[in-house]
Amino acid sequence: MDAHDAGRTARSLETLHALCYFSAEVESSLVDLGLRKGRMCYFAGRAAPMGRVGGGPVTATFYVFNPSLVGHFIPSAWEIASPEDVHEARYRGVDAAYRHLLGDDVLGSAEMLEAAGIARELAEGCTPEGRALHAAHADMAWPEEPHLVLFHALTLVREHRGDGHVAALLHAGLSGREALVSHTATGKGFTVAAAQATRGWSAEEWQASVDALTDRGLMTPGGDLTDDGTALRTQVEAETDRLGLAPWAALGEEKATRLRELARPFAKQAVAAGAFPGGVFA
Repeated sequence: MDAHDAGRTARSLETLHALCYFSAEVESSLVDLGLRKGRMCYFAGRAAPMGRVGGGPVTATFYVFNPSLVGHFIPSAWEIASPEDVHEARYRGVDAAYRHLLGDDVLGSAEMLEAAGIARELAEGCTPEGRALHAAHADMAWPEEPHLVLFHALTLVREHRGDGHVAALLHAGLSGREALVSHTATGKGFTVAAAQATRGWSAEEWQASVDALTDRGLMTPGGDLTDDGTALRTQVEAETDRLGLAPWAALGEEKATRLRELARPFAKQAVAAGAFPGGVFA
């Protein structure tokens, strides 16, 4: 497969993974363990496969969060619930979310079973070298229910691609904060206010990155990307696609197309059922 086409296909499937971050069922399952709502559930739920790690590895692999924000919740989350219990609770929540959003008829369908099989084959084409967050998730046991196999497979592919994206950002010389600032400037992600609030950066810290990127000729003092900045962000995305190509190339275009055909109705139904409050991913 062409790397760009593979990247576009990966992004089209991400809805079925990303819904776990917005799901009331997932958060409720984690809160039942004693975790605090919001960021603690997010950091602990996603990081749990890495084990009882501190804030450093979580910050390193998640990349764009303020270390002090991560450190406020990790490793204290592990004093409330073990990583193993958090991981199991996350998947219980995903199971409930899928049942709520898609219904048992869809989950028990031949299409879901086929999609799960292809997605697992795709995920098994990922390689762990240099992909710390992916490798941690890949060490987890495969679920048995087809819809959870699909979710797990898409999680492995998502984290594999994300680890590659971090490598591309490092190659481009962008720190975590600079990566967030420059991506926000493309207009394809958060607003500045939302990015600062959710990733834990102050206005002063944000401006410091704008100033640093301005000194490199990548941004204007007003926070817009220059032509060089736009070119660098385009390069990062192309490199991310290239680094994420291997599992798609192993799967082949025919199966990739079939997986997209099977998963698209699931994603549309999940969005229509309210998987993303406020229209995110719509």
